[in-house]
Amino acid sequence: MLHTLHLPAPRSRAHSRRRLRAAALLASAVSVCLVAASAPPTPLGVGDRLYPHLGNPGYDVAAYDLAFTYSGSNSEPLEAVTTIDARTTADLDRINLDFAHGKVDSVEVDGEPADFAPAGEDLVVTPRDALDEGERMRITVRHSSDPVYAEDRPGGWVRTTDGLAMANQADVAHLVFPCNDHPSDKARFTFHVTAPDGLTAVANGLPTGVERAGGSTTWTYRTQHPMATELAQVSIGRSTVLHRTGPHGLPVRDVVPTEHRAALEPWLEKTPEQIAWMEKKAGRYPFETYGLLMADAITGFELETQTLTLFERELFTEPAYPKWYVESIMVHELAHQWFGNSVTPATWSDLWLNEGHATWYEALYAEETADRPMAERMKAAYGASDRWREAGGPPAAPKPPKSGSKTGIFRANVYDGSALVLYALRQEIGRTAFEGLERAWTATHRDGTATTADFVRLASEMAGRDLGGFFQAWLYGEKTPPMPGHPDWKPVAEKEPVKASHTPQGE
Repeated sequence: MLHTLHLPAPRSRAHSRRRLRAAALLASAVSVCLVAASAPPTPLGVGDRLYPHLGNPGYDVAAYDLAFTYSGSNSEPLEAVTTIDARTTADLDRINLDFAHGKVDSVEVDGEPADFAPAGEDLVVTPRDALDEGERMRITVRHSSDPVYAEDRPGGWVRTTDGLAMANQADVAHLVFPCNDHPSDKARFTFHVTAPDGLTAVANGLPTGVERAGGSTTWTYRTQHPMATELAQVSIGRSTVLHRTGPHGLPVRDVVPTEHRAALEPWLEKTPEQIAWMEKKAGRYPFETYGLLMADAITGFELETQTLTLFERELFTEPAYPKWYVESIMVHELAHQWFGNSVTPATWSDLWLNEGHATWYEALYAEETADRPMAERMKAAYGASDRWREAGGPPAAPKPPKSGSKTGIFRANVYDGSALVLYALRQEIGRTAFEGLERAWTATHRDGTATTADFVRLASEMAGRDLGGFFQAWLYGEKTPPMPGHPDWKPVAEKEPVKASHTPQGE
């Protein structure tokens, strides 16, 4: 899917053409249209098996331009303007956006005021003139973005001790800004963040400008690669931005609470070597920059937001976590830049491709750098796999999340349970073919979306034989198949202390 950074707003002659066409319609057809237009707005979705109302049909987003104005208090709504450049993929007299947690002041389509109304967790926009298939459109929504949520509906903003950060995975970006909130519709992003002087704002991508006026500063950041809405990141706080250089001159920048800078530096300096290690496994780093965002907040998870991974600061300052363990979690999130961010799942049922690979490289790094044998971890996972499948579903067919739970699909079956599938695949086709597959996967689908079927197809090509039956059993079976090369591995009935990962989400 091709995306451009910003599409120009369509010219007004398109509206005149549509008016002339409408005037020529038969009276009966006009009556039908009027009846349809008067129907109440309804929420739509792209039919995702796990999140059926997420995303919207009828258009493809090319770019988001997000402007946030922060008052200095993380308990007050931010003023916001969201501009969406998109191309229609069907005739539309209404446009559904995902948006559910903010006050909408106005909406424009191609510079003209448009009607709007909520419907479920959608914002339904009715432009002055209907849109034809294949047209470019620009939607501008002026709204608030509220960082305070009900306990039963946690949102995307994370309130830190000194400001805000974002954690939109899996289905809550639309509680922050209007969007097509499904990973199948990736787009480029531009961020403009205005905050009182003394605070620092950072977002995905690279900085393109800083403006200071009237006691406030506006930072602008822009991504060079398309991104899923769930991976958007904006950090506002009393932060220091640290710079270093990674492989091939890659700019690496970290965002840390200023008061903890010295304590965090020994961890941060490990990133360039970790990037180099991952490049040997999965090919060249796929984005324009990378870095860690150390948030002063208790989230219960780390999250691979694109080019700027969100971490809890306490992961690095809590002495109870072993050094090797923290480093492996750093690599887990780094691996997601290839698996999940650059190559993005087309549906949420394909999540195992993200988490299985990230867990795989987490474990492989621990094996190669800390003498933590992969086989031991995988044997323990094998023992627990049947229980994980019963509780959460097979790796590629996870059970739906509970209503209101943004982390509900992030269970053990898609972490170690999916890494176990990759271990079985390496056992089945051999190390050389497996390592070639990993590099081919990230190169073939870079900056795009991909499905489980795509992975099965490529794996079969790399192996030189049909692996459909192998994957059917390992990805969709209720029971875990026998492990190639390890006939002695057996399911274990009693509960064992096997950890799927550090946290339940986003690793």
